[in-house]
Amino acid sequence: MEKDLIIDVAPAEITIALLEDHRLTELSKEKNEPHGSMLADVFVGKVKKLIPTLNAAFVDIGDEKDAFIHYLDLGLNFKAFDSFVRQMNPNRDFKAFYSSIPVDSVLEKEGKIEDVLKQGQPLIVQVIKEPISTKGSRLTSEISIAGRNIVLLPFSDKVSISQKISSKEEKKRLERLMYSILPPNYGVIVRTAAQGKKAADLDNELNVLVKKWEDSWPRIAAGKFPKLLFTENSKTTTILRDLLNDTFENIYVNDEQVFEEIKNYIDWILPEREKIVKLYKGAEPIMDHFEVTRQIKSAFGKVVPIKQGAYLVIEHTEALHVVDVNSGTRVKTGKDQEQNAFDVNCHAADEIARQLKLRDMGGIVIVDFIDMDKAENRANLLKHMQELMATDRAIHNILPLAKFGLMQITRQRVRPATEINTQETCPTCHGTGKVASSILIEDTIERQLASIVSGRKEKKMIMLVNTLVEAYLTKGLFNSIVRKWKKKYPCSINVRPDSGKGILDFEFLSVKGEKLK
Repeated sequence: MEKDLIIDVAPAEITIALLEDHRLTELSKEKNEPHGSMLADVFVGKVKKLIPTLNAAFVDIGDEKDAFIHYLDLGLNFKAFDSFVRQMNPNRDFKAFYSSIPVDSVLEKEGKIEDVLKQGQPLIVQVIKEPISTKGSRLTSEISIAGRNIVLLPFSDKVSISQKISSKEEKKRLERLMYSILPPNYGVIVRTAAQGKKAADLDNELNVLVKKWEDSWPRIAAGKFPKLLFTENSKTTTILRDLLNDTFENIYVNDEQVFEEIKNYIDWILPEREKIVKLYKGAEPIMDHFEVTRQIKSAFGKVVPIKQGAYLVIEHTEALHVVDVNSGTRVKTGKDQEQNAFDVNCHAADEIARQLKLRDMGGIVIVDFIDMDKAENRANLLKHMQELMATDRAIHNILPLAKFGLMQITRQRVRPATEINTQETCPTCHGTGKVASSILIEDTIERQLASIVSGRKEKKMIMLVNTLVEAYLTKGLFNSIVRKWKKKYPCSINVRPDSGKGILDFEFLSVKGEKLK
């Protein structure tokens, strides 16, 4: 499958579109600021309030809304992190102090939050879920720093290998290798991408991740919390880190600075693929050039068309997302009815799997498929949905169809769902739902014409009107309305039809193209 990444860098935000075989499958938007997305960022926060009934606490990390951490999210190695942040000061030998903290004293799995935390206490936390609706960020104290091949775990001493690496020999090789190069009080998770990698590559990446963690120590020692310690990579490099492989054909970006950043990042992780990064310099907007804008308009509406007249209706509520599958104009009866329902449901499943990733819909998703009588078809639909969702990076669970044709899907929610308003304000009524009386259009145009001629002393002008209005105003060779205006107001009027204008819209321009009012 051919993959292209399109990156549109605008003054306000960066839009990232992932195309698979030229079809939009993922869309991300990030504010074009030094600190855009908070996901995976690491802070030293201060405990704001304990909530014993929930066995949790609110933490001030400097955001508008206080963040939330549950006792179970403190992690087994919380005591080591707590000792580190409490006893850290500028006069210590940072590395010696870090290595001396014991990591074998683990936190009880079933404990009480008030026995561990106190109001005003500093603690190192990482954002695992961004603010959604009225809720603040969700935090963890199990800090992890992700690279392409490994994930670094401070205050740990274990090496875990990805289950997707099937070879036992490769697992043993990677385990021995990582144990041999790990500094004291560090652990790692070896990712699938590390399979077959040389020791030098893994050692270089380990050193980069360790440096990122250790560079934050002076900020901890300086005190004055809450404060940001370090951020996750930008959204662009995070997507590349997790997805980049041989199926990527092109990465197009319209900003030279971001182009250099991506090029340097790929040169570090996959030097042989550096040439796929290309700087777009076309006059047409990059998203229009690659037809991403058109796909966004068709995919983000409430009603999403699928094959042969069928369509989806997608609704969002505070508690869940609801998807209704409709056969539309595709209706068959008799023996074909069951097969028709199954075919429509399978096409709908293809689009639903795409929509979940495209809109980043998380939490509970209820899908109302078309009813099917055969248990075999219901089982095949479930299997088909599971295969489609297998490539989804978000943690998810799919339940079999219920009695009434409902399928329940839970999907990891770490940020608000992407919502794009695909509707446009009516050019005729301007969103009011009402228009001026059409019989008065002639008088309305003449009043503005008189104002321009007398006020601005314009003698030559261009008038843009709807095609039908142009025909009405120029009808008649010697007694047209426009000819009467030319005699009444000594001026030259060039009437031009504009199909983009509403029936009652018009515009006066000077011969240089400047708008006249």
